[in-house]
Amino acid sequence: MEYHEAVNFLFDLRRFQVKPGTESIQRLLSHLGDPHEDVSFVQVAGSNGKGSTARMVDAMLRESGAHVGLYTSPHFDDVRERIRVDGRKIPKSALSAFVAEAKPYLVERAADGEPLTFFETVTALSLWYFDRADVDVAVLEVGMGGKLDATSAVDPVASAVTNVSLEHTAVLGDTVAEIAKTKAAVAPADAPLVTGTTGEALSVIREEVGDVLTVGDADSDADVRASYGGRVNHQEAAVTVETDDETLDVRIPLLGAYQARNAGIAVSLARQVRPDIGEEAIHRGLRNAHWPGRFEVMGTEPTVVLDGAHNPDACAQVATVLDEFDYDDLHLVYGAMHDKDHGEMVGALPEVASVVTCKADISRGEDPEILSSVFERLDGPAVETGGAVASALDRARARADPDDCVLVVGSLYVVAEARTTWTRAVVPKAHRTLDDARRTLDRANVSDAADRRARAKRAVNRTVHTRVQRRQARVLREELLSVGGDCAVSGHEFGGELVDVVLTGTLGQFERLTASLEDRPYALAGVAEEIRETLGSDAATTAEADADDDGTSDIGTARDDPDAGEYPWDDGTAVMGILNVTPNSFHDGGEFYDIDDAVEQAQTMVDAGVDIIDVGGESTRPGADEVPVDEEIRRVAPVIEAIADLDVLVSVDTRKAAVGEAALDAGADILNDVTGLEDPEMRFLAAERDAPVIVMHSIDAPVDPSREVDYDDVVEDVIAELTELVLLAEKAGIPRRNIIVDPGLGFGKSKAENFELLGRTDEFAALGCPILVGHSHKSMFSLVGEEPGDSLAATVAGTAIAADRGADIVRVHDVPENVAAVNVALASRDPSRFEDGSESED
Repeated sequence: MEYHEAVNFLFDLRRFQVKPGTESIQRLLSHLGDPHEDVSFVQVAGSNGKGSTARMVDAMLRESGAHVGLYTSPHFDDVRERIRVDGRKIPKSALSAFVAEAKPYLVERAADGEPLTFFETVTALSLWYFDRADVDVAVLEVGMGGKLDATSAVDPVASAVTNVSLEHTAVLGDTVAEIAKTKAAVAPADAPLVTGTTGEALSVIREEVGDVLTVGDADSDADVRASYGGRVNHQEAAVTVETDDETLDVRIPLLGAYQARNAGIAVSLARQVRPDIGEEAIHRGLRNAHWPGRFEVMGTEPTVVLDGAHNPDACAQVATVLDEFDYDDLHLVYGAMHDKDHGEMVGALPEVASVVTCKADISRGEDPEILSSVFERLDGPAVETGGAVASALDRARARADPDDCVLVVGSLYVVAEARTTWTRAVVPKAHRTLDDARRTLDRANVSDAADRRARAKRAVNRTVHTRVQRRQARVLREELLSVGGDCAVSGHEFGGELVDVVLTGTLGQFERLTASLEDRPYALAGVAEEIRETLGSDAATTAEADADDDGTSDIGTARDDPDAGEYPWDDGTAVMGILNVTPNSFHDGGEFYDIDDAVEQAQTMVDAGVDIIDVGGESTRPGADEVPVDEEIRRVAPVIEAIADLDVLVSVDTRKAAVGEAALDAGADILNDVTGLEDPEMRFLAAERDAPVIVMHSIDAPVDPSREVDYDDVVEDVIAELTELVLLAEKAGIPRRNIIVDPGLGFGKSKAENFELLGRTDEFAALGCPILVGHSHKSMFSLVGEEPGDSLAATVAGTAIAADRGADIVRVHDVPENVAAVNVALASRDPSRFEDGSESED
């Protein structure tokens, strides 16, 4: 079964109305072999805060070393977001396999008049996949209620009810007491139910389950007390979690006083699941519990905030958090569903200077004109009726001054569309053969096989792949076909999901396409700009004259940086030489452990033409022991200080922010983090010191060779995951020109997947960041018969490929040979850069 067929089948189940109870999902699970029986589960219920709490539990358990599944709802633009293992979305192949297995049963039940709903089926999918992934524990966000929710098909080892308010009264009951009784049913058999409820709700829960562990404010008599210390920067807040036995002062990337109690609940659940969890795992887990669209600060000057608040209480909480920020005027981007109380929601928000209303690409969205009429009843704000969310956001940002704040609020659907302003990747595709073109169309889920074959013949040209709204896809296809290009669209049929598009044409055709999009609706001007940026970067490194009828093209340099030339990679591929001051690195372990030997080797690299020297004091080879912070500093700081005056940049290869800070103090210029900012302090250090930071995609560090990772398409999966890491770095205040992305060859990929990453290096241009390739002497070369750890010839060949495919930096052990390989690759594209005008061919 193809992926688009599986997704369409799942979304078609949305037409069936919710039927409270677990009988239907229990029968489906039985049909699937009861996959949930061998998994430990944590259930998180509540009227508000359950998603944030579930994410915090997941993050802490992962930091403790557990293999963790997470099930949440709703999703933003990809149904796979709901189901994650160790932070990674369920693969398309797994989702398709599940639907292929479950569909005959589901069709039969529907024919008998007992259909399962979308939520029941996706819940079953999550339980099936968590068993298949062999997780240690899975955290489930309860959908609605407790006793009647599909997630209650499991027997949890730990559970929580965050709070109780009136919600879904037609199903759960008309009073807080009735709803609390329903939610209390998630209580585990052998542990206290953790709860942040108070008053009548708490009394009912005590009566229902008996054994409870209460979480309350600092001045309460709860078993666990949580207090909010306020915002410490534009991304994080201070929280204190206290029991009779300990006090934890932590930071969380979730702003708002109500998140303190959620953190207390999450810590309590984590301790129930893993009683021996250490303080470090709690601290790091909570700081890494990022939860998109929940008071998410996307940038400053002006401050831009995304929050999916979609009821009056949630809007009031947003207003409270905004009180922590110092801003002049508030500019609102507002869109909501038609069944919401817009007057109450608007009334709960702070005073605004201007409003742009909008509508998400979903049928339930309220008409922007109706929303504007709500605001026009207020005294003061300038109200503009907009259309697409991204366009409304652009208008609000354009009218905001640097000291103002722009708030996008009203619906998670609206926030999801706004967020694509930062997360959409337009991936350039190099189709060297028809098979390359066919694979691109397959990966984009183009539905018709014959159509794929025909389009492949036209796609050996300029091609980009991205994801857009279906209404945007219709216009893109219409406009590109009209200028002689081609646009293939995935077979997804349901609104609310982004769809894949593969755009093919000459540079001239793309130029005419992007010009035509400027005046089209649905925020297509922004999409046009992203296409220009991608093809502009590509065009700058290519010498074809395929542009227009007259051989010219205006697509150019939207990504040109005013600071270009500041770094060695701004002028072609830079060579980073590896200087390991460790006794156990896989290629040269111990050779430069002595400081004098290290300094001599650094000078040798400089003489050979190296651009950057990367100093590392801890090995990430399989089985390597972690080096304590003080010892790692003792190894790297003296070497960095000794070579800091050489005519090269110096980077430090570390995953610890404390080591990074010591290295910068000693004279290092660049932070090289193989864990992709896993240490939450690393991104703030890079921002504060204005230091470039290398963000690598890795699954484990040190490398775990036994870990098998499922990728649908290793390149596009890694791009998608790096997109979020780049955004995380930007939100901390690191400018994109200072973010270098590393696909992570050798870290959680098979040998074949490493070669695919190398061969498709150019696609990482979609991230708009410099690209580093680290392939030197890695075991991947055993695939072609080379000796692991001693493969100079293969490394040099890989360097030439990486440089030819657009790598900005290659990280290598053998500098002279690899400098030569880079120079050959660069000369093959532009010989003039090496000519001095005085030499002639013999």
